[in-house]
Amino acid sequence: QVQLVESGGGLVQAGGSLTLSCAVSGSISAINAMGWYRQIPGKYREFVALFTTGGTTDYGDSVKGRFTVSRDNAKNTVYLSMNSLKPEDTAVYYCTADISLPFPRGRRDYWGLGTQVTVSS
Repeated sequence: QVQLVESGGGLVQAGGSLTLSCAVSGSISAINAMGWYRQIPGKYREFVALFTTGGTTDYGDSVKGRFTVSRDNAKNTVYLSMNSLKPEDTAVYYCTADISLPFPRGRRDYWGLGTQVTVSS
């Protein structure tokens, strides 16, 4: 069974930093793109960052210049380094991965259960 497990969330003051981690476990053939979304209760899930297989990255407009996504392929782990945090960054952060499964199970997206990030003013 494939699982994505996030860690690193918590409470931080505005202007501070946090680093989130997301590790993939289970029977897989390959991990393609990995990324992060966030969601405030009652609102849509917002794109935060993406790290592709080819090594390119993409960011949501609200986090560009403050957040950095990175990946350790040997550990099947993606990271989100968050700097200059603002109260509006408060949300549940979800990890997602596009995973190729052993033949003939195909390819699908997986999501973690989320980790809470709270930024106090």
